[in-house]
Amino acid sequence: MRNIYKVDNYQYVHNNLHFSLNENQKEIQIQPAGQVLVDSDHFAFIYVVEEGDGYSYIQLPKDGWPHLVKCIQTEQNPYLLINDMNIELINFTEELHQLIFNIEGNENYGRDFVDAVEAAFAEILQENEF
Repeated sequence: MRNIYKVDNYQYVHNNLHFSLNENQKEIQIQPAGQVLVDSDHFAFIYVVEEGDGYSYIQLPKDGWPHLVKCIQTEQNPYLLINDMNIELINFTEELHQLIFNIEGNENYGRDFVDAVEAAFAEILQENEF
């Protein structure tokens, strides 16, 4: 069974972004998989993690996107706090950065989602225009 864990808290520790979940964390044992996906139906980005013999998702909803902009700008991967451990979400920033540019103007993701991404990440998209 694939689990979906929703990030509900964002905090900065020593200038690094840390996420925490809205779940009982005692049973969660994950390893970063280094891949970011899109859930355009729920206006969220998804970080893939290995859990047991399969994969699960860390869901990053739209209300946290301003924090993701900062991750891209600082080129620092965020961390996930689980069971008093900080797990670096490897490859997160690079994957998200590439995904943002893939979404820009691409209506395959749905016009409303594209509009939301373009608005939330406008600063990133503008910085890279030549």
